[in-house]
Amino acid sequence: MAAIAAVTIRAAMLAVVSEVPAGAVASYGDVARLAGFPRHSRQVGVALREAGEGVPWHRIVNHEGRISRRGLDGHDDLQRYLLEAEGIVFDAQGRVSLLQYRWRAAR
Repeated sequence: MAAIAAVTIRAAMLAVVSEVPAGAVASYGDVARLAGFPRHSRQVGVALREAGEGVPWHRIVNHEGRISRRGLDGHDDLQRYLLEAEGIVFDAQGRVSLLQYRWRAAR
């Protein structure tokens, strides 16, 4: 039963991520809250690791507007590249302005 609930939670989170438009970002916490599971932002990361093609995983940043480090797999640089290609600007500390770029869902 817990496995079914986890799949449902992740599906809801990926549905929210899929709504984030180009040129905008959302935090892990934003996604969890909008999916109906506030305080489950870590599950957003799990869902994104399992996401298939077509899910704009790169538009999700941490609560500081930073790219969450994943290790040496190269996705950190790729995420920044994809965001910059959509017109998102990073400051000197590697942050995205959430005031400027945060997606405001019409929910």
